[in-house]
Amino acid sequence: MAEEEKQQPQWYVINTLFGYENIAKKNLIQMVETNGLQDYIFDVVVPEEEEVVEREGGKKKFVMRKKFPNYVFIKMIYTKQIWYMVKQTRGVRDFCSGYDGRPLPMTAEEVKRAQLEEVKFEDLAIAVGDSVTIISGPLKDFIGEVKEIKAEQQKLKVAVSMFGRETTVDLEYGQVEKL
Repeated sequence: MAEEEKQQPQWYVINTLFGYENIAKKNLIQMVETNGLQDYIFDVVVPEEEEVVEREGGKKKFVMRKKFPNYVFIKMIYTKQIWYMVKQTRGVRDFCSGYDGRPLPMTAEEVKRAQLEEVKFEDLAIAVGDSVTIISGPLKDFIGEVKEIKAEQQKLKVAVSMFGRETTVDLEYGQVEKL
């Protein structure tokens, strides 16, 4: 596997059995640790987002739901051996692949949209007063103005107009894009 070490790790999409996302993630992490594959498999992610669910009596409850049901994302260096080991992991159905059967790495834009990697404030180039679009969460597609930057918490305070009123919300860096 010496030749593959020169490759850069990339994100790939794995299809899982129904409801097996977390089981597949746990088994993949265990497989990495057991076989010492930390130099080939760097991260395994099941993206989740907070959703507001209204219960009986009008009470609201926050629950975590999977953003991409039946899918797990894995950052790895592709080799045939790694591909085979991942495919044989309990809970994994297959990689999302091209016509030749080889897994397709995600593009940088797809990784950003899926919010798989932590967004650094320096990468955003956002300042107080800038207009931003919310790209995930309950306020997705809303446009707002940055009112405050909380660097230590990696959050932004954004003013959004809803129902004719301005409301401020705290958002993570990865939830917004500068207009």
